[in-house]
Amino acid sequence: MENLHGATASSPRLRVAAKVKTFVLDTNVLLHDPQSIYKFEDNNLAIPVEVLEELDGIKGEQSTERGRNARRVHRILQELLPDSRSMHEGVKLSNGGTLSIIINPYLADPSRRSAAMDRLRAILPDLSKKDNRIIAAALFVQERFPPPTILVTKDVNVQLKARAVGLESQDYLNDKVPETDDEASYREIPLNVYELQRFCSEGAFDIDAESAKPLYLNEYVLLRSDEGKTMPARYYGDGIVRRLKIPDFVKAGGGIPIRPRNLEQQFLMDGLLDDSIHMLTCYGKAGTGKTLLSIACALHQTNEDHSHYDGVSISRPVIALGKDIGFLPGSLEEKMKPWLQPYHDALEVLIPSKPQKDPQFAAKKVSKKKFKKHDDHFSAPLHAPQPAHVSQGGGHGPVMKPYERLLRSGIVEIEALAFIRGRSIARRFFILDEAQQLTPHEVKTVITRISEGSKIVLIGDPAQIDNPYVDARSNGLVYCHNRMKGQSIAAHVKLMKGERSKLAELAADLL
Repeated sequence: MENLHGATASSPRLRVAAKVKTFVLDTNVLLHDPQSIYKFEDNNLAIPVEVLEELDGIKGEQSTERGRNARRVHRILQELLPDSRSMHEGVKLSNGGTLSIIINPYLADPSRRSAAMDRLRAILPDLSKKDNRIIAAALFVQERFPPPTILVTKDVNVQLKARAVGLESQDYLNDKVPETDDEASYREIPLNVYELQRFCSEGAFDIDAESAKPLYLNEYVLLRSDEGKTMPARYYGDGIVRRLKIPDFVKAGGGIPIRPRNLEQQFLMDGLLDDSIHMLTCYGKAGTGKTLLSIACALHQTNEDHSHYDGVSISRPVIALGKDIGFLPGSLEEKMKPWLQPYHDALEVLIPSKPQKDPQFAAKKVSKKKFKKHDDHFSAPLHAPQPAHVSQGGGHGPVMKPYERLLRSGIVEIEALAFIRGRSIARRFFILDEAQQLTPHEVKTVITRISEGSKIVLIGDPAQIDNPYVDARSNGLVYCHNRMKGQSIAAHVKLMKGERSKLAELAADLL
């Protein structure tokens, strides 16, 4: 039997056990998870030399996650394969598997023939493409080693091409959450009418062991009686559910009152306003109110005299739907404006320049005395010296919008996530929007920036992903929720009902 490079069996080499699988890794797997080399248990790993070439071209990207991961892979391989002999013969890994670098002799010498390579050339004749060369390397491994040989790639098109030439292929699933058909945003717990009345009067209730068994700590539930009466609650562990702690509405200083408009928004408001919840994750399609309600609750808490938050920080990853940010004209602030505009829109809704006539914003009449402290909290910046471009005393310059004083005073910070590395975020209510665009490693980087006295809220829609290196099951938002589920300082809410407009709701469901 020949080894991977055509040497005879007498040549020194790492023998491959017949009872294990041989996985050939594509470039995108290593870029997605540099530690994937150690996550195939005691199986054989093979990395085509073409993958090293692709990594070499990516490692020069200084400000991207791809570039950082490419450099991490190079450091790992440099440690595992310190010399030419180890690269050619392969090495044993700490988990019992093996690692080899593959050089396909059929590509180096086109005169060499095999049935598999002839089939490959007939189906994929352009072997100058990196993807096709990686598939060719996997076919070569399949010919030389006992089956099965599996090409692992996150590129769906490469998976299809590999199967077309008779090669098994699959996605990298190590960091993906299990698939589930459960689309419900909460569980229902049946109670009789007397138990529900007791819960309403006492604010807490001990549910039976069978009902509590599937629940995790801080999970939101709906208590329902046989008569159809319902009450929302949160599970506190040890079989105890408690009533939600939410006000009738929240209000920013100088702004309008905002009320939860459905049951799931009540869940979200409870998690946002509870200081014992240091990390909150929220799924929701477009128009469910996750961003607006998060900002409203953050400003509401910042207004309170007893709040330990000094301000609100809002950020999002820069994942372009159109032009890449580097090619947009103007300064950095001008480049970032299109990505940060949604939060200016949200602040305009919460603290409008003109009085709102929409009845959805109407609230019970509240005395001026009750909210005087809220308005006083934001009044100081108005008396500070204004920039030249701000109209004063009947000038003709542009007038500062009410919410802009929050930005200028530093109470609200809106910035791109690219500048988070190295920071320590203290005493801030931190909102991370579009978190589904991040990898698990990037989310970890953000969360580890959060200091004592701060709170982080991760919101997004796992069904809307523009990042080619994550999907609905492997993105940072979903990964974070599943790994932090059941922790005493973490909670999760799923919003299902759109509240932006009937048109937006219909488009989110049908288009």
